Amino acid sequence: MIKRVFKFGGASVKDADAVRNLKHILENEDRSDLMLVISAMGKTTNGIEKALKEFRDADGHLPIGALKDLMEYHEKIMLELFNGNSEHPVFESVTNLFLDLYLNLQETGYDYDYQYDQTISFGEMLSTTIISAYLNDNGIANKLLDARQYIITDHTFRSANVDFDESRLRIQKLQEEHDGTMHITQGFIGSSTKPVVTTTLGREGSDYTGAIFANLLDAKELSVWKDVDGVRNADPKRFEHTEKIPHLSYSEATELTFYGATVLHPKTTKPLQNKNIPLKVRCFLDASLEPTIVDGSDEFIKYIPSFIVKDNQTLVTIRPRDYSFMNEQNLGILFGMLNELNIHANMIQTSALNLSICFDENERKLTQLIASLEQSFIIRYNNGLQLFTIRHYKNGIEKEFIKGKEVFVEQRSRSTLQLVIS
Repeated sequence: MIKRVFKFGGASVKDADAVRNLKHILENEDRSDLMLVISAMGKTTNGIEKALKEFRDADGHLPIGALKDLMEYHEKIMLELFNGNSEHPVFESVTNLFLDLYLNLQETGYDYDYQYDQTISFGEMLSTTIISAYLNDNGIANKLLDARQYIITDHTFRSANVDFDESRLRIQKLQEEHDGTMHITQGFIGSSTKPVVTTTLGREGSDYTGAIFANLLDAKELSVWKDVDGVRNADPKRFEHTEKIPHLSYSEATELTFYGATVLHPKTTKPLQNKNIPLKVRCFLDASLEPTIVDGSDEFIKYIPSFIVKDNQTLVTIRPRDYSFMNEQNLGILFGMLNELNIHANMIQTSALNLSICFDENERKLTQLIASLEQSFIIRYNNGLQLFTIRHYKNGIEKEFIKGKEVFVEQRSRSTLQLVIS
């Protein structure tokens, strides 16, 4: 039976040395009950996004800059892993994937979100193809699975909703056929049915994939491997002094990820909480370090303040043209439009006449939102802002961070302070 799921993110497989380190971690684990969920290598997703933009800007013609960079990046990793043997069968497999990616990039007549999912998914297919072959060659037997055959979704491209009933049937069959060989599959991707097309679960969605498999396999734990020693109270790349949080409840982890903490995907905790499956956030740089544990513990946990910064934010303020109140009717119209355009509000504030919404910058969605509302509403917006959130804040703790910056919106609750700043 598959009882444990390990998820490895892009940083943990970013180059040949990182893949060798992954092998070293696995050598010290019992692999008979293990499934790996693996992200695209390094910044591959960003690279495919760049290639997609180049092709769409060129109307499907041959701007091979970003695509060429991606091919060279993966070839370099393969040459190092397979001792320079370009005759190894994995090279042909990867070449075929790149040919398919190229064909998908040319299909620029499709809706952007649809084409995005058909192309961006190749990052995970490339990484798992390479890593599976490398591990099999080096004594770690595994079977490579296509996650799209198991994670079944609707047709909401770029943020698909999982059909848990259909996915459960497929994953249960996988469990019944398990023979003790470790499985490897892709994070982030799934597929819809009728028609069968590739979908994705949202940016950085591989954590969520791991949680879905853990839930539907009735696993005893999910381990997410990161380049930090667990969950910290701030991003160590941004803040000089941070502290490790050794233990989190499901609800606190959900709050942190909702506000933008990047250590986990926001949807990760729900499938785990539903079956009380613990989550371990482990360090792939030193597997001996104690992980952060996220579970359903009822014991009182005293949390230290956590600091979360989201860059590249848009603040939109909406006011009815007839100066009617921002009442339930107007709010219903506006929230319906946010849902239709798949705009996730990171912060919302209302007044008598105004609704202010802060969300991740997306020029295309902003244009659509304005076009949909401008006949009935006055709309103002600012781009290039930051959303600064403090969980379990103490009065005045924010002063040093916002010093010299303009505060556009401030919102406080019992345990959370949010500021939209320049």
